[in-house]
Amino acid sequence: MDLFEEKTNEGKAPPLAVRMCPGTLEDFYGQEHIVGEGKLLRRAIEADRLSSVIFYGPPGSGKTALAMVISKKTDARFVRKNAVSSNVAEIRKITDSAKKQKSFNGRKTILLLDEIHRFNKAQQDVLLPEVEEGNVILIGTTTENPFFTVNSALLSRSQIFEFKPLAEEEVLALLRQALGDRSRGIGMLKGRVEESALSHLAKISDGDARKALNALELAVLTTEAGEDGTVRVTLKEAEESIQKKAIVYDADGDAHYDAASAYIKSMRGSDPDAALYWLARMIAAGEDGRFIARRLVICAAEDVGNADPLALVVANAAMQVADFVGFPEAKIPLAQATTYIACAPKSNAAYMAIEKAMKDIENERTQEVPDHLKDANYPGAKKLGRGEGYKYAHSYKGHYVEQDYMRNKKTYYVPTDIGFEKKIRERMSMRGKEAGIRGEP
Repeated sequence: MDLFEEKTNEGKAPPLAVRMCPGTLEDFYGQEHIVGEGKLLRRAIEADRLSSVIFYGPPGSGKTALAMVISKKTDARFVRKNAVSSNVAEIRKITDSAKKQKSFNGRKTILLLDEIHRFNKAQQDVLLPEVEEGNVILIGTTTENPFFTVNSALLSRSQIFEFKPLAEEEVLALLRQALGDRSRGIGMLKGRVEESALSHLAKISDGDARKALNALELAVLTTEAGEDGTVRVTLKEAEESIQKKAIVYDADGDAHYDAASAYIKSMRGSDPDAALYWLARMIAAGEDGRFIARRLVICAAEDVGNADPLALVVANAAMQVADFVGFPEAKIPLAQATTYIACAPKSNAAYMAIEKAMKDIENERTQEVPDHLKDANYPGAKKLGRGEGYKYAHSYKGHYVEQDYMRNKKTYYVPTDIGFEKKIRERMSMRGKEAGIRGEP
């Protein structure tokens, strides 16, 4: 039946995202790091030798789709359940049946349990003996970190595969396939979708194939055909279908790098308002939160440094919290860290110091470690003079003693007189003086 011949049938048809579910590994988009040619999971699927696995990753990244590919590839009995609507009694029926199948004809049973994190730890315990004894092969899918939501004993009996958001070009390829597919997609429709509209859907979907396909279907089915009967979907319809304004921002071009550059330079220049604007632009354009967080951490270390050591702590905390909570809430810790770093005193002394040291390593003769600093914790070390004459700093007043820590003395780190680094500078200039007699134990 032509699902798109008459719009009166649209309510009876499965969503486009369901119809476009791949049937083979060749039709599966993304996750090359786990199902690419020669990868462990692909070999296991092709050989029908799959063991219990947990598929973990964001929505629309292909977890359930890959499980359904496995269902078509395997000779095992395949059962699919959702942890939201299932219960322990139902799982027990499945495992009891699996044991009978295994006993009678040796046939394996694969249990796909979607949203496994919805089962509490006690419910998950029901699966433990069945998985361990091989009565069922578990495929658990979850958007939550399994190390926090899945029983540790069950994790130890399963392999964990992390799914990544689909790349923009992968989503774009999937949308084009849906447009051209006459049996599963919308290829039977007399329609044209502008390239800018497809690109917008691929970009704004944030790596979520389901979101992109649903938006494409909505745009096509709600756009009136022209006089010639052709449905033309423009950028405007694409924006409306995904309910987000298109922002000029190419993920691997000038707009991407220019926005990131402006963001860093605004923080470096101590302008919190400009930094927040560029942060908001990147977030609205669908920028990867981890990319933004990495810029924060680098800026804190490179441009604030020891002028305010807490800046790096704040940036690192924001990176972890943003990754943990995800968008849209991730914008809050990112904004907090952005304003803190922008308003903090600045010093690039530590950055300049490591740059000078690396340059010396690259261009000059490599210094040998002084004998008194060499490892002396092995038999025969003393015979070689290792560690001889080393002075243990904590045995001296002020916990400081003068000795050579490199054969050719070099100065790399020169603290500024800004912020906390001013105290570091004063401490370095006074080293040992507080102890009264320098070098005296």
